[in-house]
Amino acid sequence: MRDNYDFSKGIKNPYAKRLKKQITIRLDPETIDYFKTIGASNNIPYQSLINLYLKDCAAHKKKLKMQWV
Repeated sequence: MRDNYDFSKGIKNPYAKRLKKQITIRLDPETIDYFKTIGASNNIPYQSLINLYLKDCAAHKKKLKMQWV
């Protein structure tokens, strides 16, 4: 390996903005099992399935309608 590298002519990664960000989220075991079952039957990882669902909700600006009893 070299002691020094010249990055003056380097360019930024054009795909860096498209990279996914890892977060921690707490979900009920039943919710995880639900997405795991659907994912397994469609050969899609359950994390990708959850991401697709949330992405669709955001794209369609879905609002959550809840009533506390």
